[in-house]
Amino acid sequence: MKKYFLGFLLGFLFLGNVTGQGFAFGVKGGLTVGFQQWNTGSERDALLTYHGIAFLESVPEEKAFSIFAQLGYNRRGGAIRSRAFSWIDPVTGGERRFGGNTTRYIFNNVALSLGGKQKKFIGNGNAQAYYMIGIRGEYTVNTNLHIYEERNLLFGRPFYPIDAFVQKFNYGAIIGGGLEFPLTELIGMILEFTVNPDFSKQYRQPPIANVYNPFTMQTSDLASQELGNTSLELTVGFRFWRKIEYID
Repeated sequence: MKKYFLGFLLGFLFLGNVTGQGFAFGVKGGLTVGFQQWNTGSERDALLTYHGIAFLESVPEEKAFSIFAQLGYNRRGGAIRSRAFSWIDPVTGGERRFGGNTTRYIFNNVALSLGGKQKKFIGNGNAQAYYMIGIRGEYTVNTNLHIYEERNLLFGRPFYPIDAFVQKFNYGAIIGGGLEFPLTELIGMILEFTVNPDFSKQYRQPPIANVYNPFTMQTSDLASQELGNTSLELTVGFRFWRKIEYID
């Protein structure tokens, strides 16, 4: 992924210097709300986490349509939340309280995104609104699934996803929009919202036969499991314009 990004970066800088007014670059980050879709139909809750992104963007003469490249650290995943509850002991008649619990499935991914932005000036100032669309490729660096693998070994229950079936490379889209607010001629702020659906599966586990359950002392077959990620990202950041001026 690094060599493709570097190759695109060099071409991007050359294109920006030749055809436009230079290029813009910056950093941004913020809140991620992750969702997972499981083929088994089991319910999953939202995962609240974060992301960080470095980006480049062309600055054409008319400042209307631009192309962008992004390289980011994105946490994908989902969660299962159980609520606190009370139970009356039928023997003692006393009340026992049990706290809620949250199980988080976290995939730490490096993402490369390429796409375009369509911009329009708003109001009487230099602020611009824009919408964006692009393609996205991701590589999973690591996960937190080892926590549940240790529980599997302890109880003999392979009911949680395991690292062996994580798909390292995934792809999808980035769709969204935002606002750019100039602070000076060359420095601005960004407020952005994007939807990031995966077209591929983050996890693929084949069917597993004859799984022993120590509680029922019987064996059963586990169905195949697949999941895909969709993330909502609310982002703020700073944008710096490297302006190119031509002198005759």
